[in-house]
Amino acid sequence: MFLSGLFIPVFLLFLQTSQPSYRQEIENWRQEREARLKSEGGWLTVVGLFWLKEGRNTVGADAGSDIALPQNSAPASVGQFIFEKGEVRFEAAPGVAAMVNGKPAGSARMKPDTSGAPDVLRINSLTMFAIQRGRRMGIRLKDTNSPARMTFAGLKHFPIRENYRVKARYEPYDPPKKLSIPNVLGESSEDLSPGYVEFVLDGKRCRLEPLLEGEELFFIFKDKTAARETYPAGRYLYAATPKRGEVILDFNKAINPPCAFTPYATCPLPPRQNHLAVRIEAGELRYGHAGEKPRNKNR
Repeated sequence: MFLSGLFIPVFLLFLQTSQPSYRQEIENWRQEREARLKSEGGWLTVVGLFWLKEGRNTVGADAGSDIALPQNSAPASVGQFIFEKGEVRFEAAPGVAAMVNGKPAGSARMKPDTSGAPDVLRINSLTMFAIQRGRRMGIRLKDTNSPARMTFAGLKHFPIRENYRVKARYEPYDPPKKLSIPNVLGESSEDLSPGYVEFVLDGKRCRLEPLLEGEELFFIFKDKTAARETYPAGRYLYAATPKRGEVILDFNKAINPPCAFTPYATCPLPPRQNHLAVRIEAGELRYGHAGEKPRNKNR
């Protein structure tokens, strides 16, 4: 009697302290996620995507510019982006105080995002940098005063459920496997998958193939909640690299892709083998309806 009277309360105390600790971890993670979205460089600031034509592309607040900036945000003529031989150069209009990478620049080469460290042009509250997608080169426009950032009211989520934090068996590919990854532009790219994971959810065996992004595994997946409760095209999940043949998949950290927040993103989509025949009622719920298509006068 003494032992049972002692151990039951201790066991209950363990449950009471461990569960709130996990909940707090997820709540803290969600707050950090929202802070990144709302930051000056977050996806909520993206207000334009302009594909460059070969040669000169004018940029300014004048509506007739190839790259038309928001009214009253910049001079009527800021300058031009010159796209030649696969490279982009910015040339400022006379009298325009343009900054590239924090330094005044009348003329500057613009390395694209595929370099890992794109050159960034700043004019008032606007920033612009080159992005490369296949053979195309574009200019992505951000505005720290964007309506999406100013009116952001936060994300919504499924309830936190610890059973959606699952241990998955990891099997490496040797050599890494080539995956065809589609994107919202109707294009596809070949990326390398280091391996695959298998796990059981709701009694069903599931398998996902990730990409490697930096020091993390990057999962692009779609489940049966897509369209009604979660983003129609699918969601993203990051996980630490495997330890002793296991990967922890915490679907409470499943997120909307950038395309949920701006129509000017070029999101990768889940490959067919990452479509799961289960409902994953965890992570971020669907956010708004971006609706528009990227502005592209030269498509």
